[in-house]
Amino acid sequence: MEKGLSVSADYSFQRLLGEPVTIREWNIAGLPPDAFSVDNGIIATRARRWPLMIDPQGQASRWIKNMEGSTKAPSEGLARPGQLTVVKPGDADFLRRVEQCIQLGQPILLEGVGEELDPVLEPLLDHATIKTGGGLSIALGDSVLDYSPDF
Repeated sequence: MEKGLSVSADYSFQRLLGEPVTIREWNIAGLPPDAFSVDNGIIATRARRWPLMIDPQGQASRWIKNMEGSTKAPSEGLARPGQLTVVKPGDADFLRRVEQCIQLGQPILLEGVGEELDPVLEPLLDHATIKTGGGLSIALGDSVLDYSPDF
């Protein structure tokens, strides 16, 4: 106040950046309605970086799966279009499924991540895309993949 800055006594992150209809959809999909969870949902969906969620109760995981529609490791190993692919770092086909989602622009959820991630994912975490011709590519391990803008 003494510097002439306007200040709100009842500041709310939710009121500033949230959209009530979207927040209600999140609540229906399983996001708890408390202010802390909603604020975290806003940050997770609006941030430029991929969110890392420490989720001991599994609430965030359930919310994301409900919002995106998940498919857990289909027998043929390929994700269905428009479906969230759920993988764990120890899965045998982990990298192949990540590559597929990048190329097809499908959402992916990495569950059960420890303190360290596979270094091959570093370019993906850094959004280190390369402009090639009329599109984007990303170097992931020994492969250079087409990077779908929908990913």
